[in-house]
Amino acid sequence: MGWFLRRIAQSIVMLWVVISLVFLSIHFVPGDPVELLLAQDGATPDPAMVEVVRGQLGLDRPLHEQYVKKLGDLLRFDLGKSIVDESSVGKEVARRLPRTLELIAAAGLLSLLIGLPAGVLAALRPASLFSRMANLASGTAQSIPVFVIGTLFVITFAQLLGWLPAGGFVAFERDPAKHLLLLIMPATTIAVGLSAIVFRITRASMLDVLPLDFIRTARAKGVPRRRVILQHALRNALMPVITVFALQLGGLLAGTVLVETVFNWPGLSGMLVSGVNARDYPVVTGVIVVVAAFYIGLNLLVDILYGLTDPRVRK
Repeated sequence: MGWFLRRIAQSIVMLWVVISLVFLSIHFVPGDPVELLLAQDGATPDPAMVEVVRGQLGLDRPLHEQYVKKLGDLLRFDLGKSIVDESSVGKEVARRLPRTLELIAAAGLLSLLIGLPAGVLAALRPASLFSRMANLASGTAQSIPVFVIGTLFVITFAQLLGWLPAGGFVAFERDPAKHLLLLIMPATTIAVGLSAIVFRITRASMLDVLPLDFIRTARAKGVPRRRVILQHALRNALMPVITVFALQLGGLLAGTVLVETVFNWPGLSGMLVSGVNARDYPVVTGVIVVVAAFYIGLNLLVDILYGLTDPRVRK
């Protein structure tokens, strides 16, 4: 129990550090958000109006007062209001976050369906043609930028073959079939690189487990080969895969910017980019806090799983 509480406390401290760094870095970025807000057609805004708006938004207060207020708001789960249009950041995040999570979940599921079986088969026959071709394919998939893969998918499957729409978004409740069609290409684009990572980790982990004594003992006892592979080898090889996979999913929450841009998928990343361009402090802080909380939460979950499966970790 003490180990569990220590991990939660460490996660809270990490989240506080992220919030503090984001707050300070945003305020030290060149450019006045109020001037950007009031500037129209390149015209210089009236300095008096700039001061009035800055006072209305609370940006004229000392930095430490703004910091304390931001921490208090976040403790109440209040992400603030956008400087640009005064919309609720929390409501906009709640509207966009499920779209990005859906994209990541679909890509993660697809990558597991591809990477896990391929990694197991490649480990069982490491010198086979399949293993060599799979290694080559995974290295190629990891080396190609995601926006290149997305662009190739659009050209091939949308423009040349006409099988799938090029991009966009339709709510699932409005048109489930079209929603799923629009989800296929962005999710597959992300899954290409992620499945390559899952494949490599699974193959390496299986190669480490297969020569161990308990595997040889199970085979000597006459345990069926399928059971040896699935229940003994793969089960013990999954922990590194789970760790890397969870960390990759956490990184994808903020790393889907290019994919959402290529396919015009209105998720959380587009909100972050527009907030950075407009120097919209509450929007940028709110999005990054949500992303950081998600990422730290995944790390905490992986640590807890490790601790439950391996008592040595708790010690």
